Amino acid sequence: MTHHEVHRSHRVGWLRAAVLGANDGIVSTASLIIGVAAASTTQANILLAGVAGLVAGAMSMAAGEYVSVSSQSDTENADLVLEKISLENDIEFEKDELAKIYRNRGLEPVLAKQVAEQLMAHDALGAHARDEIGISESVSARPVQAAFYSAGTFTVGAALPLMVAWATPGNYLISAVAVLSLVFLALLGGVAARTGGAPITVGAIRVTFWGALAMGLTAVVGRIFGVVA
Repeated sequence: MTHHEVHRSHRVGWLRAAVLGANDGIVSTASLIIGVAAASTTQANILLAGVAGLVAGAMSMAAGEYVSVSSQSDTENADLVLEKISLENDIEFEKDELAKIYRNRGLEPVLAKQVAEQLMAHDALGAHARDEIGISESVSARPVQAAFYSAGTFTVGAALPLMVAWATPGNYLISAVAVLSLVFLALLGGVAARTGGAPITVGAIRVTFWGALAMGLTAVVGRIFGVVA
C-alpha cells in the first residue's frame, strides 16, 4: 500500500499574504462603509469612501508587504553571505558546527559527523542555511509574491462589501454589509484553514470575531461623529 503525505508548509508565504490581504480588505472596507453610513450620509458618499478605501488599502498592503518581506529577504541574504565567508575561511569549524547540531538532534557523534560531511560535500551553504540558520527554499522570503497576493486579495475582499453597499437600499445598508461581510469572513477563515490543514471551524470563528469587533467599533465611532456633526 502506497503511503502519501501532503505537506502544506510550502504554502506559508503566499497563504499568509493572501489571507491577510483578503481579511483586511473585507474588514477595513466593511468597517469604513458601516462607519460612514452610521454618520447618516448619502449612499453616493458611502460608495465613494468605499472605493477610496479599496484603492488606498490595496496599495498600502502591497507596499507594506513588499517592504516588510524585503527586509526579511535582506536579513536572510546577509546571513548567507556571512555563512559563505565562514565556509571559505574555516571549513573544518563549520563541519564540527553542523555535526554538533545533528548530535543535539539525537544522532550518534560518529554518524552526526558523517552526515555533516556528506551534506556539505553536496551543498555546504545549503546545509548550513537550512540546519544552522533556518532558511529553506519553501519558506524563504519572496517580496514581489507577497506584495502581489496581498494587493490582489485585498482588492477582491474589499470589493465584496462594496458591491453589497452598492446593491442595498440605504435603510438596510448597514445590516446587509455587516451580515454578509461576516459571512464572507467566515468563508475566508474556513478556506484558509482548509488550505493550511488547520481546523475549519477555528479558522472561521477567529476571523469572524475580529471582523465583527472592528465593524462594531467603527459603527459606534461613525454614530458619535454623525450626531456631533
